[in-house]
Amino acid sequence: MGTFQIEGGHRLSGEIQPQGAKNEALQILCAVLLTDEKITIHNIPDILDVNKLIKLLGNLGVKVKKTGKGSYTFQSDDIDMDYLASEQFKEDGGGLRGSIMIVGPLLGRFGKGFIPKPGGDKIGRRRLDTHFEGFMKLGADFRYNKEDRFYGVEAPNGLKGDFMLLEEASVTGTANIVMAAVLAKGTTTIYNAACEPYLQQLCTMLNSMGAKISGVGSNLLSIEGVEKLGGCQHRILPDMVEIGSWIGLAAMTKSDITIKNVNWDMLGIIPTTFRKLGITIEKKGDDIHIPAHTNGYEVQSFIDGSIMSISDAPWPGFTPDLLSIILVVATQARGSVLVHQKMFESRLFFVDKLIDMGAKIILCDPHRATVIGHDFKSQLKATTMTSPDIRAGISLLIAALSAKGTSTIHNIEQIDRGYENIEERLKAIGARIERLD
Repeated sequence: MGTFQIEGGHRLSGEIQPQGAKNEALQILCAVLLTDEKITIHNIPDILDVNKLIKLLGNLGVKVKKTGKGSYTFQSDDIDMDYLASEQFKEDGGGLRGSIMIVGPLLGRFGKGFIPKPGGDKIGRRRLDTHFEGFMKLGADFRYNKEDRFYGVEAPNGLKGDFMLLEEASVTGTANIVMAAVLAKGTTTIYNAACEPYLQQLCTMLNSMGAKISGVGSNLLSIEGVEKLGGCQHRILPDMVEIGSWIGLAAMTKSDITIKNVNWDMLGIIPTTFRKLGITIEKKGDDIHIPAHTNGYEVQSFIDGSIMSISDAPWPGFTPDLLSIILVVATQARGSVLVHQKMFESRLFFVDKLIDMGAKIILCDPHRATVIGHDFKSQLKATTMTSPDIRAGISLLIAALSAKGTSTIHNIEQIDRGYENIEERLKAIGARIERLD
């Protein structure tokens, strides 16, 4: 288990380049299974979860070639479907949440797909019903082996387009169904589809491969099935969750930081939400500049004067992956804020570690926490903690960088799952952080 040792309380300065988007990469990489032609993908982040998926694809028979930093070619012209029945696949697929998204393209192209119960963050229940109900609407038969905890779908007579109203606007569920539907016969209509930028990117890539998807960017997708897809080139967006993380880091450490090439058009209400905490966010071309908040930052209130409340919602609402960052940043704000995590009932449980550092937080219930900001009049205290998941891990790291003294964070593999080469990138802007084995 790896460890970070962080000497906090120092201001940072300089520029930082966001990595490619983790959540987009996991979808895009699975889409290479839909064709036997070569696909080139750029700006792939070098992180644990993505590298695990690339390894899984290689074991499945995909020809993988790295052509440069963040650039790969993939060719799925000799897929080994027997691998899906192997013990190695149980290990590879079971350790990665994103592995669920290989099922859709395998089902669409080969008529069957299997997956062990996938892993991922322990942040609450993460149901797979949307995925498999969508596959069944397309004509697939579903089965679940309780003993081996193995999911499977088969469509020996092929898939046929249909209308479906999703119970929840699941991003990975929508992506999986779309990848199955592009090769189905007839037209598939998906209502209450997720419309996150990463899902838009997937649809744009599939259309460049020859798919016929309309309604991209809305919650109503129409997919006219085609017989075959071809190759393409695709570039992954910068990671908006990492961009939000660096905004929070700059505010908490009173640092002057520029985040480069953020693709403003795809950030939605992320800048607006951080501004509600009183953080100054300046748009400079396609960059974000956060000036040093030497006088702190003050939480806004609603028009009627009531306490500010920030909650997550499906896109174009605020992404749940950044609520942990919002909570940490609020600990040093001037004023109070209610953080409402609607989607995952265990995601706020890391606040006990912040309370140990001196933060004033009331955990109202598993979904809500009230934060009373210190206004930097009382600095957080260094401590020893363990990262429970990716987003809590980066939030604790931000807290440690702002705290007085030397903190230790264990289980940093959780952070490595979502953030590329993080200690070297933070050192480049002045952070005092060391990785210990």
